[in-house]
Amino acid sequence: MIVPGFLEAAKKLDFFQLKAICATRRSAKRQKSLADQYGIREIYDDYDAMLDDDDLDMIYVAVPNDLHYLFCAKALEKGKSVICEKPFCSSFREAKKLSDLAREKGLWLFEAISNQYFPNYEKVKELLPKLGPIRMAELSFCQHSSRYDQFKEGIIHPVFDPEKSGGALMDLNVYNIHFVTGLFGEPASIHYDANIQKGVDTSGVLVLTYPGRVCVLSAAKDSTSPPRVSIQGEAGYIYGESKANFFERFSWTDDKTKETVDFSLNEEKERLYYELKAFADMVVSGDRAGHDRQLEHSLLVQKILDEARRQVGIRVIDRA
Repeated sequence: MIVPGFLEAAKKLDFFQLKAICATRRSAKRQKSLADQYGIREIYDDYDAMLDDDDLDMIYVAVPNDLHYLFCAKALEKGKSVICEKPFCSSFREAKKLSDLAREKGLWLFEAISNQYFPNYEKVKELLPKLGPIRMAELSFCQHSSRYDQFKEGIIHPVFDPEKSGGALMDLNVYNIHFVTGLFGEPASIHYDANIQKGVDTSGVLVLTYPGRVCVLSAAKDSTSPPRVSIQGEAGYIYGESKANFFERFSWTDDKTKETVDFSLNEEKERLYYELKAFADMVVSGDRAGHDRQLEHSLLVQKILDEARRQVGIRVIDRA
């Protein structure tokens, strides 16, 4: 479902030349339609054959979560750089192996996590000192999945399959985790409570604590509520009724003067545009330090995902 968004964003950047698309045979009709729409000449139904194409420099991986490691590792071993959809991997061990492999080979490896690159997010970072000591953050991303009713009837799609690293934490709360850790870094403690059905978390609340600060992150695929991003400091607060994956708008309010300023800086409608531009800029400028920072950030998020699932008895898949 995310691939059209990637293709729309990529075609806006001269850095990317869309050369090939690979899919299973059951998706051949959809694959052909996308290839025609975006002028992609090479069509593959064999991933290994595509990786043998010397004309390709970078692979975008958008397969089910549990396959991220295998598909990324194969690409890196073939000397291809990789953009991998979130969540980066199914386990910290997988993510660490990929990171080490990319660094060893001098390749680029990016996790496609939209909110880290939005202009709105950069503005939040800029405004944080104006909030004074930050005491609380609350993020909520809850939407009733169109596949939840089928899940209850026993039809299990990958997003609800514990054997494919599905669940609310991996699908939705991962955006909230990226948002918070991108601002505050590694938490001092992690606590996860979840509604578990058929071995997977259909909703849950993750609490990340820092010295003098508590962050409460909620996500649900079995129910719906209005989204929000709230960061509260002793001198003011930031608030937006936006999901953490889009984060279209927010406001900053000074607690003393009650002055409120609204921000809506994400001008590009393609959600993936800003992350892809950031990746392209890193490659063109040879910004290895920035690349390493983003890899370390992804590894931190993966560590949190592992611990949260461990606490509620969800098996962590590891194919490394």
